[in-house]
Amino acid sequence: MVAAIAVEERLFSLVLALIATETGLSRDQVLSTVQGYRQRYVRDKDNTGLERQFERDKDDLRELGIPLEALDPYDHVQARYRIPKGLYDLPSDVRFSPNELMLLKLAATVWREGSLSAESRRALTKLRSLGAGASDPVLGYAPHLRALDSSFEPLNRALDRGEVVAFRYLKPGDAAPRRRVVAPRAIVQFDGRWHLFASDQEVGATRTFLLSRIVGAVVAVPRSTFEPDPTLTARLALDELEALWQSNVAEIDVEPGSDAAVRLGKRGIAPADAASPRVSLHFTDLNILADELAGFGPEVRVRSPESLRAAVLQRLAGVAALHRDPPQPGDPEQHGIPEQHGIPDQHGIPEQHGDPHVRPDREQR
Repeated sequence: MVAAIAVEERLFSLVLALIATETGLSRDQVLSTVQGYRQRYVRDKDNTGLERQFERDKDDLRELGIPLEALDPYDHVQARYRIPKGLYDLPSDVRFSPNELMLLKLAATVWREGSLSAESRRALTKLRSLGAGASDPVLGYAPHLRALDSSFEPLNRALDRGEVVAFRYLKPGDAAPRRRVVAPRAIVQFDGRWHLFASDQEVGATRTFLLSRIVGAVVAVPRSTFEPDPTLTARLALDELEALWQSNVAEIDVEPGSDAAVRLGKRGIAPADAASPRVSLHFTDLNILADELAGFGPEVRVRSPESLRAAVLQRLAGVAALHRDPPQPGDPEQHGIPEQHGIPDQHGIPEQHGDPHVRPDREQR
């Protein structure tokens, strides 16, 4: 099995190879000799996927501002590529001190696993090609934004390679996960959680998926790729999540001086009366907020929306059921949930008809 080569390593190797040649390299020479391509190149066989990767990499280099030159560009087979050294030099008035280069590398490194990973990889590639070494000991102490969801890395690879993927996704309220087939468009972090913005191949529309609800492995669909769409960007995904967050507001009463008052008060909308126990919270996912609020127990009371209140009551009732003593033979009441003292307004669990504020086309909701 061929070991995977990091994207930034492949691009860096391509830059070095194209700078080193005076007469240029043909496409086959690049694919058969440059690190990151040669490991997957098969002579006299179909290398269509690798050729598409090279075309995308050329676009990436040009986005970096690297002057990639094509000799005889109208013949893709015979065309030769090079980077003229004189055109790639920094302007004479631009200089980076060692400390500045170190800070730039740290800034790129900290985002390697974040929503700006593609941009940070490009920045890191350019810094290396300008002479910023990769062996700085300080990089061992660089902070990282870790993505704990196991689906993050395979989705990120599929995004880089233009691969359609399949996974099983468990929506709240469903008894079993459902298989989804999507073309990844962006991975973004919003409200402390990672989301996949993708084109759903079954419904023919974009959907947003919460990574923590992906069940099992993310697998590439054989012989199925997609082309980049400049209209489907991370910015679009974040704008949609922001709009959803703004439209959903929960009204919650908190116990003054409690842990809930401190934690939720920092995130909530400031009330007109500073002494008021009422907190207004924006949210994107009703079920995640319900999990959090149930953890505060009697320190909180949900006023609205009703669907959130019902979800919190359901969780509290479930906890009470798990901790009650098992019924003994002869007990007059062996069914139902006993009265729950200390939990305000527990008058049964109302039927959940759904939250009219939550948009139905967002898969994570």
